[in-house]
Amino acid sequence: MIVSLLFEVTRNLLPVPVVMLGSETMKDAELLVLRHESAVLRRQSAGRARWEPADRF
Repeated sequence: MIVSLLFEVTRNLLPVPVVMLGSETMKDAELLVLRHESAVLRRQSAGRARWEPADRF
């Protein structure tokens, strides 16, 4: 019983550092995707994007 409890606790705690270390990488990847999406939309509209205040929010 103690071994199974230790196994479960260890199994649940192992992903924590991965999530903490990966959060910066995931944020960078999301920013790259959003910048790419913005560049594609800018090319499609053939001009400067006109952002409304609601869009900025």
